[in-house]
Amino acid sequence: MERTFNWVIVGAGGIAGEMASAFTAMGRCPYGVAGRTREKAQALAQRCGAERLYESPQQAFADPEVDIVYLATPHNTHAELIEQALAAGKHVLCEKAITLNSGELEHCAKLAEQKGLVLAEAMTIWHMPLHQMLRQRLAAGEWGKVQLIQLNFGSFKDYDMTNRFFNPELAGGALLDIGVYALSCARSFLTSVPDQVISRVKLAPTGVDEQAAILLQNPENQMATVTMSLRSKLPKRAVIGCERAYIEIDDYPRAQLARIVDAATGAVTEIQAGETGRALEYEVAAMEQAVRTGDASAMQLGWSRDVMNIMTVLRREWGVRYPGEEL
Repeated sequence: MERTFNWVIVGAGGIAGEMASAFTAMGRCPYGVAGRTREKAQALAQRCGAERLYESPQQAFADPEVDIVYLATPHNTHAELIEQALAAGKHVLCEKAITLNSGELEHCAKLAEQKGLVLAEAMTIWHMPLHQMLRQRLAAGEWGKVQLIQLNFGSFKDYDMTNRFFNPELAGGALLDIGVYALSCARSFLTSVPDQVISRVKLAPTGVDEQAAILLQNPENQMATVTMSLRSKLPKRAVIGCERAYIEIDDYPRAQLARIVDAATGAVTEIQAGETGRALEYEVAAMEQAVRTGDASAMQLGWSRDVMNIMTVLRREWGVRYPGEEL
């Protein structure tokens, strides 16, 4: 029987609650919960049946019974908490964006390598069965070369500069919150990392990025366009244009259905794989397999690094720097 692992959830917000529900759906309980406020952490621990409630993330990292840490805290806390968890010998699955910038990620990745630990970003796109099937079929040349990718992601957020979406103290902005999904999806379908990136951006009054359009091109001359906004609702829609067909994916971060449109005949074929509601279960299973086997290739940290490099370059160009950040 395959070994299961003791997970601790660090954070008690919305996505932490979703991860707790994923464990419940798998017939399991996380081993422990640690949050910034005891009340929220206690409520989450009680809801998901966690065995341990920790007073701080550091107390959880010091527990020898903990195998894997799932970080679901604000972006600007990730790098420090990742480093502390790795130093304590824990494997880490961290919510997107995994760090603020490429310097932080490279430091953490190097530490994980030195320690022989798995560090990964909790990016659903890497693990959804539909995405995996499409990448395999594209790699086999079924629809010809990918030529152009179009990606949208837009949300309409209250124009409250104190909330996490617009607050620089909480590393707010569209790029790290929703743009990371679009760029990750683009990277997963491109043959190589883009080496040319141009953009236009609109900044919020706080100085964080509110809305942007990005054009990327790689050495193979494949291109991708990304539009994102925190002030305009847009469909989470991907269109992947190939030589012999184009692929439409709605709600691409957790998609279970894609439409293949034949370029010559217009005939539409639907492909379905996986279940949207099990997105975080797929992440847990992939992470545990990586820890179990020592092969973390499926966790796609290389793609996460590519995306983080792009986002770091963009924020430098936009002049979006967070308090205390070395960018």
